[in-house]
Amino acid sequence: MVFYKKKITFVNCKKNHIQKMSKTVITEGEFKYIEAGEGKPIVLLHGLMGTLSMFYEVMDYFADKGYRVIVPELPIYSLLLTKTNVKNFSLFIKKFIAHKKLDNAILLGNSLGGHIALYITKHYPQLVNTLVLTGSSGLYEKAMGDTYPKRGDYEYIKKKTESVFYDPATATQEMIDDLFEIVNDRGNVLRILSMAKSAIRHNMAKDLKKMTVPTCLVWGKQDNVTPPEVAEDFHKLMPNSELFWLDKCGHAPMMEHPETFNKIVHSWFQKHDI
Repeated sequence: MVFYKKKITFVNCKKNHIQKMSKTVITEGEFKYIEAGEGKPIVLLHGLMGTLSMFYEVMDYFADKGYRVIVPELPIYSLLLTKTNVKNFSLFIKKFIAHKKLDNAILLGNSLGGHIALYITKHYPQLVNTLVLTGSSGLYEKAMGDTYPKRGDYEYIKKKTESVFYDPATATQEMIDDLFEIVNDRGNVLRILSMAKSAIRHNMAKDLKKMTVPTCLVWGKQDNVTPPEVAEDFHKLMPNSELFWLDKCGHAPMMEHPETFNKIVHSWFQKHDI
């Protein structure tokens, strides 16, 4: 049952052009998500500092290509602190998949979202048709600094946000302001730290060789959060994977180079009849 729908507008300010996109956030019980298109389901999973808007251009592209694209919001700041970990977020997405009655879905995850996709693939392989991982945690992830998240220091937060991208201009004022607000809440900071520790504990290295699901790896050559060697290790360990690189690109290829990212993934889908 749909309780309410909320329309939000995302403004993407990059390289001297402004693009406005409006999406309707649907709330059904404990779930909040956006959805577009019809066809084979793709579930897009954002990262620890991510938002639904990170996937707008991916969503629009694949909805136009005959896919049903759904982007759920992870309950990063609403779960109990003791439940803020990879396992419980994965169970939340498993429950969401059942709620939406999705069958054999494609999971596409960035950063923590990729880690969640891997955890679901390990424990509930029947739910997963295909994996697309970009800047995924699960093997190794550089911390954003010993003092991170640093409360009350706007310039620090600004620099840390910009450092995630190859082009600092990708980090919009709105993005920086939102993160600054988040890390100035003590409860949020504790959840972020709890989640980071959980990601380390749930290292997937020993599990990847058993994952035979087709996997597309798309990585930024200048990713300094999950560096290129992480992508290479994923590729070596996952028996049915292909690796694609994006130059002049950091931790979020779908934001920095959305057109190229979409074309790479779609061509790979076509190649494998996905």
